[in-house]
Amino acid sequence: MAKNNKIAIYPGSFDPLTNGHLDIINRAALIFEDLVIAVAANSEKDTLFTKDERVDIISEATSSIENARVESFNGLLVDYAKKNNVFTIIRGLRTLSDFEYEFRMAIMNRSLDSSVETVFLMTDEKYGHISSSFVKEIYNLDGDVGSFVPNIALSYLNNLKNEKNNK
Repeated sequence: MAKNNKIAIYPGSFDPLTNGHLDIINRAALIFEDLVIAVAANSEKDTLFTKDERVDIISEATSSIENARVESFNGLLVDYAKKNNVFTIIRGLRTLSDFEYEFRMAIMNRSLDSSVETVFLMTDEKYGHISSSFVKEIYNLDGDVGSFVPNIALSYLNNLKNEKNNK
């Protein structure tokens, strides 16, 4: 079966979704006919939100992007791509250290499935300092993350904080 080069997957844990993620999503949606935002369900990271909450946040944040859809997956990304007849993976780059990590990941994915290609998109410079890890750290220290995440993610973060405070 031929792979479809008009569909791309943008994978990640998206915990939480940031404005930098949205920048990459919006730009990738302009390049590809169909964009699958693939939420990693088996992330080894400690997550603030469940897989379903992350899918809901991204779905709402991207609801105006007609050619984007949100799914979750378990296991290897290349297996998910093969199952969905997709051969293009989108990755966002902020810094040189991102490139080193993502380059190794792209080579590993190609060694697992030689038909998989990775396309790197440079983040807009106004989002280059934003990462989910930084957002979580600022959030956990009661800092204001409102300028780093879309409104729906901020709403979920505020609800999470309220739940913690009411315990």
